[in-house]
Amino acid sequence: MLTETPKKTFTLEEYRQIEETADFRNEYHDGEIIPMTGGSINHNRITRNLARKLGNLLDGQPYEVFSSDLRLWIPRYRRGTYPDVMVISGEPIFNDGRNDEILNPSLIVEVLSKSTQDYDKGDKFRFYRSIPEFSEYVLVNQYEFYVEQYIKNGSGQWLFLAYEGEDAIVRFSSAGVEMSLKDIYEKVNFDVEE
Repeated sequence: MLTETPKKTFTLEEYRQIEETADFRNEYHDGEIIPMTGGSINHNRITRNLARKLGNLLDGQPYEVFSSDLRLWIPRYRRGTYPDVMVISGEPIFNDGRNDEILNPSLIVEVLSKSTQDYDKGDKFRFYRSIPEFSEYVLVNQYEFYVEQYIKNGSGQWLFLAYEGEDAIVRFSSAGVEMSLKDIYEKVNFDVEE
């Protein structure tokens, strides 16, 4: 007879202690610690381009751009994640007075990989939608010039837009700035294998 070994669960405090000294990041899923896979060079280029260029476009405005080193806490689902890029309107709201765990992004960008795209488009988006301030979700394909965008309208409905080709322009509506796909994909080489 085969028996299933129960998964070890961790408290939020245990997870936080592990994250403070970990060599790599882990997500927290309601007691379960999930190791994050490393990103490809193209994934890193896209993330860098977005964070840098959004930061430059928003300079002097009441927005702050964060890259994947800052943890997002999602209270309703007891999840800790590391979005690739987040934009916060106004001041960050920290969870439990911590300076490494925020609660209030208005814009989240995820760079899709083959191993994460289903999760990013499905459950993760559902978790993110529980954040009151969250109003825009952008998914960047790292294998071609293609970006998907979801924008929450005044009625709380999510509208879908898609952009294809290097000359397409994405308007980040929550921050009021635009960026071409050519800028998002600067130095990306689609011939490089993941």
